[in-house]
Amino acid sequence: MGRVVTTSERLRLRKMVYDDLDNLQEIFSDPIAMKYYPSTKNIEETRQWISWTKENYSKYNIGLWIVENKNTGAFLGQCGLVPQKVDGEVRVEIGYLFKREAWGNGYTTEAAKACLEFGKHHLDISAFISLIVPDNLPSIRVAERVGMTFEKMISKREKDVAVYSIQL
Repeated sequence: MGRVVTTSERLRLRKMVYDDLDNLQEIFSDPIAMKYYPSTKNIEETRQWISWTKENYSKYNIGLWIVENKNTGAFLGQCGLVPQKVDGEVRVEIGYLFKREAWGNGYTTEAAKACLEFGKHHLDISAFISLIVPDNLPSIRVAERVGMTFEKMISKREKDVAVYSIQL
């Protein structure tokens, strides 16, 4: 499928390709998995998401990556580094979204740590953020487990969003 970007003990993170459409749609069509996003996505919106991600690879050499179980190859979700504007400044976000069947296994934290390490050691990035809806406690816990702390509240897409950050 896509090219492997990095790995961790249990996970392989690779570049997203159009063949990932059905797997991503499993997450994007799930109202529970998408609870903190503006809405679920249909097939065309998921295809646009892949296009946007591939554009980020071209423009910034970073983006969301597909997360798979290293041993089985099973699709678990997506996690990666995404450029985000915060108060007029471009910062690198660690973003993550996993299918519900993968929740509760530590995969998201492991993938986020792998992204931190990759960004630091291969891209010379030393500051990372995560933008999290304030009542999304599972995402806040992931951010805290990778060493992020609450920085401030901002307004993004007409919603209040918490900025969690870490400086390495």
